[in-house]
Amino acid sequence: MSRVTVITGGTAGVGRATARAFAARGDDVAVLARGRDGLAATAREIEAAGSRALALAVDVADADQVEGAAAEIENTLGPIDVWVNNAMVTIFAPIHEIEPDEFRRATEVTYLGTVWGSLAALRRMRPRDTGTIIQVGSALAYRGIPLQAPYCGAKHAIQGFTDSLRTELLHDGSRIHVTMVQLPAMNTPQFEWCRTRMRRASQPVPPIFQPEVAAEAIVWSSEHRRRELYVGGPTVLAILGNRVSGLAADHYLGRTGVDSQLTDEPVDPSRPGNLFEPVDGDHGAHGQFDSRARDSSTQLRLSLQRRRMAVAGALAAGAAAVARRRG
Repeated sequence: MSRVTVITGGTAGVGRATARAFAARGDDVAVLARGRDGLAATAREIEAAGSRALALAVDVADADQVEGAAAEIENTLGPIDVWVNNAMVTIFAPIHEIEPDEFRRATEVTYLGTVWGSLAALRRMRPRDTGTIIQVGSALAYRGIPLQAPYCGAKHAIQGFTDSLRTELLHDGSRIHVTMVQLPAMNTPQFEWCRTRMRRASQPVPPIFQPEVAAEAIVWSSEHRRRELYVGGPTVLAILGNRVSGLAADHYLGRTGVDSQLTDEPVDPSRPGNLFEPVDGDHGAHGQFDSRARDSSTQLRLSLQRRRMAVAGALAAGAAAVARRRG
């Protein structure tokens, strides 16, 4: 069944791969982002897949812009069925080197952008009592790491906001579904344009996964009422390990967390950054780590099939019990 799907930050990285995946499913797709080159290119890909596209230049840190975009989407494409909050910006630096306006900007885009997107979706979904809101999260929503305090803080905030929203919808008896997809390290262009104060270039913490792995999980989450979905073995290990011993995780990351996020390549001091302004050009879904990135996740595959596996296990156990009785 074709739907109307909205993706913030939908022109690069995980958002771009997700826009392609929803279009391939047959959904009409609206993408919200700042860069006009990426918007135009993404719209062409959606239309090439046979779906309608609406590309809107929006800064998700501005609640009025997000609300205006939601109204335009419904006027152009129809009622919104799925809203994916994916937009983010970050800065790589030790906390004491990050300026207040940088903290504010990363928080306003990554956290408040999710809040404004959720509110815009709810204003339209609540009267119809239907729809799905998907928050694109991270293992870092549970476990902070060095050099990424603004991003980790924003993802933690999204987790808390989503829990609150979910409980309120349950209290109201609403049929609106809210879920969060927690991602591992992804091969996206953000490491090429994020602001940094490090002398060495940034990288995702290995093992690295391709954006299409995240896109598969996000599309699946739009069709199933799973409360939360972990993507990739490293995400599961990070979240569960932190639950077992946050102190051990603190010390481990204190030893390894900085170097694991840096390559041996020097940073070009003249490179553009996207913290406050979009970077010109169409940047696509993939970053520069294709040779090191995995295009599938066994953990994700098993997680998506867990209901079938549970049924199969129950049937096998039942058959074994019957066999023992007959024996």
